[in-house]
Amino acid sequence: MSGFLAGLLVAVLPLLAAGFWLGRRTARPASLAGLGTPVEHATFETLHTASLATPPLRAGLTEETAGKSARKLRSLLGTDALCLTDRDQVLAWDGAGAHHRTEIMERLTGPLDSGRGEAFPLSCDTPDCSVRWAVVAPLTVDDRVHGALVACAPRESAVLVRAAGEVARWVSVQLELADLDQSRTRLIEAEIRALRAQISPHFIFNSLAVIASFVRTDPERARELLLEFADFTRYSFRRHGDFTTLADELHAIDHYLALVRARFGDRLSVTLQIAPEVLPVALPFLCLQPLVENAVKHGLEGKADQCHIQITAQDTGAEALVVIEDDGAGMDPVLLRRILAREVSPTGGIGLSNVDDRLRQVYGDDHGLVIETAVGAGMKITVRLPKYQPGVHLAGRLTPR
Repeated sequence: MSGFLAGLLVAVLPLLAAGFWLGRRTARPASLAGLGTPVEHATFETLHTASLATPPLRAGLTEETAGKSARKLRSLLGTDALCLTDRDQVLAWDGAGAHHRTEIMERLTGPLDSGRGEAFPLSCDTPDCSVRWAVVAPLTVDDRVHGALVACAPRESAVLVRAAGEVARWVSVQLELADLDQSRTRLIEAEIRALRAQISPHFIFNSLAVIASFVRTDPERARELLLEFADFTRYSFRRHGDFTTLADELHAIDHYLALVRARFGDRLSVTLQIAPEVLPVALPFLCLQPLVENAVKHGLEGKADQCHIQITAQDTGAEALVVIEDDGAGMDPVLLRRILAREVSPTGGIGLSNVDDRLRQVYGDDHGLVIETAVGAGMKITVRLPKYQPGVHLAGRLTPR
């Protein structure tokens, strides 16, 4: 898919530049005077204008996004007017002749049904109206027509027909990328729902049993543990945002460990070394807690003596490096590879493969879990979290794209 989109953009941009240069009637900015030949001027302006229209379109085709991109698209074509529509209405109109909205929507039935462009004259009783001709270019995503780009001009123009078609293809590419982004978001949301569903019922039952054991012997301790349990479950089942901060995730881990310590007592010791500067780093929700749960499970499994878990978070410049290490039973590396490949199901709780998949989806394949282990040698899990990643943001606080 990415190769196809790249090839399409390479093929489209020269045509956009030519249409832009031939159709544009406004003067060239003086600041571009030293850029080279007229064709180079046109190419630069085309690329710059296209880059300004891209961000709204990457959010999909709505009234808001169409309104933000219509003026830039009209500038690309140099037309008197341009409108963007969905299958039912004009979403945005930029330029002269807005009174032609109804007529244009009535003429869109054929192009929207067939997916083929069309040019036709407009009827107008307004003497000073400069809009006399319309060129319709459908906007398609996965062979489905979502709407149309309509360029309006004083007269018929073969150059405008070709240029409008190419701009519509470019807009369609942006809408397809938006659709992919939305699919990715839905996938992440599904993974989070799966994570919540996989929170170990044994942990919940054991936590409640521990709390119940303190009710008569130490009511104050029972109350404290009940609050820890409430805070942990509230965080785990929250409904806002796909991402959280490292500080919030560590806070949830602290609640989790308080409940585990209440059950195992001195058998479990935990050391934390956290650099304060990495606490605001955004990361996928419920990303580290499952790794700590895994360390507790495998650290205490098959051991009668004490288990030690160390959690560190360091600032390495562009990334936060988080390491979770235990001195427990460890695992056969061959079995671990099969678990990460989903060839074997984990023995309980939230699987490492789920966390590994989510990290790769968000940051790329080179940011999956790095796990060092052997039977009887404990386990060390390393997570690299980029401080700034397009699309990774907290609710209401976007990171730069």
